Amino acid sequence: MASVQVVLSYAEKQFPNFVEELQDFVRFPSIGTDDQYKKETAACANWLAKHLEYIGLQQVKIFSTPRHPIVYGEWLKQPGKPTLLIYGHYDVQPVEPVAEWSFPPFKPFVQGDYIYGRGASDDKGQLFANVKALEAFLKTYKQLPVNIKCLFDGEEEMGSPSLANFIQTHQNLLKANVAVLSDMAMLSAEQPSLTYALRGSLSVELEVKSQAVDLHSGNFGGAVHNPLQVVSEIIAKLHDQNGRITIPGFYDQVKTYTSAERNYMRHFGPTDKKILEDAQAYNGWGEKGFTAYERTTIRPALSVNGIVGGYQGTGVKSVIPAKAGAKLNFRIAPNQDPYVVEKLFRKYMQEIAPPSVAVNIRAHLHAKPYELNIRDPALQAGKLAFQKVFGKEPVLTRIGGTIPAVSLFKEKLNISTILLGFGLPTDRIHAPNERFYLPNFKKGIKTSIWFMTALSQKANLSGSVVPRQLQKTSSFT
Repeated sequence: MASVQVVLSYAEKQFPNFVEELQDFVRFPSIGTDDQYKKETAACANWLAKHLEYIGLQQVKIFSTPRHPIVYGEWLKQPGKPTLLIYGHYDVQPVEPVAEWSFPPFKPFVQGDYIYGRGASDDKGQLFANVKALEAFLKTYKQLPVNIKCLFDGEEEMGSPSLANFIQTHQNLLKANVAVLSDMAMLSAEQPSLTYALRGSLSVELEVKSQAVDLHSGNFGGAVHNPLQVVSEIIAKLHDQNGRITIPGFYDQVKTYTSAERNYMRHFGPTDKKILEDAQAYNGWGEKGFTAYERTTIRPALSVNGIVGGYQGTGVKSVIPAKAGAKLNFRIAPNQDPYVVEKLFRKYMQEIAPPSVAVNIRAHLHAKPYELNIRDPALQAGKLAFQKVFGKEPVLTRIGGTIPAVSLFKEKLNISTILLGFGLPTDRIHAPNERFYLPNFKKGIKTSIWFMTALSQKANLSGSVVPRQLQKTSSFT
């Protein structure tokens, strides 16, 4: 244990330098979804690879993919100890709407207890917490308590389209006992939480065409079916008055939960009021019979991410657009399959689309939901790590987001993923003025240090991570 204190002391002393390095990391406009930032994204991957070499990792490589590079590094000098695969992503969300930023998104700065900039929390800051934990071990003792493999993705924000093939092709390279990633929020700065479930995702693009060219609405209004009107009518038919998705068969696979787990979620999870406050929303909405927390975790959702078509300039233009479209995202609940949902959606579109238009559907992302067995001993290591640093037991939580890598690790590598999140609900991820709480950055580094230490001492992980309120229920995986 004395060695751990030396490692923690190094992290404490070097923390100001860690913050400066994080600022350097955030400066790269690594917007993976936008091809005009392809060079900047590649430069970010190169910077990250060099940083892994600097802290002492070996066999650091940059693997090219059809879109953006994957960064890999390893340290395998602990025979007989577990191998931990650390995953994170260095790509970031687009910055639109630019006008709503109070500062340039890629000129990060520190103000008070926060570092501001796109990617500061999602996921560069949280990824970096694990990297700095590795550095703290390697710079003090030139060794790690466990074997390490790092896999850093440049396409997560676009659904990690290259990752499945990479994992399939490099299964021996990525062989590990367990994975860990930090890319989610805790309940609050005072209350840590261990995430054990994620929703899946399906993103589709709907395009409606009515004629070959834009038309004068005076000459042709009433004679042709306006694609924007059709798109609007289709969207209006996707939910009923109770907030349920109207696609036939959509809920057939959705998992149901016992009252014990739902009561646990109501008691320890965020309240409706807290979720609405975090969203800065005026009022709640959604499927009746469920709390806001349940709606965003154990229930599926369908969101309209954008509608395109017609004239968007100032003033008026009397036009009927030739085509219009919508970008839709399904959040897939446990037990649902995104490919089955896509088939149901396509069938429903055939049923409700009028014969006066042509409808085209493109699917861009399929990611399965994930549920971790909460009796997994590695989860116990995460629990102990949080207790050491935060001084209190973490709450088990679900989140409504999707991380494709997690289900891929389970499917292709047969390993579980421990989800150690250090963000906050108020980090403004995916929104203007993103930020990361620096006290959580420091505590995240220390939590990662303790997690690796606990993982190396498997004999000491015999305690139960299952909350007392849930020990008599069999609803957990």
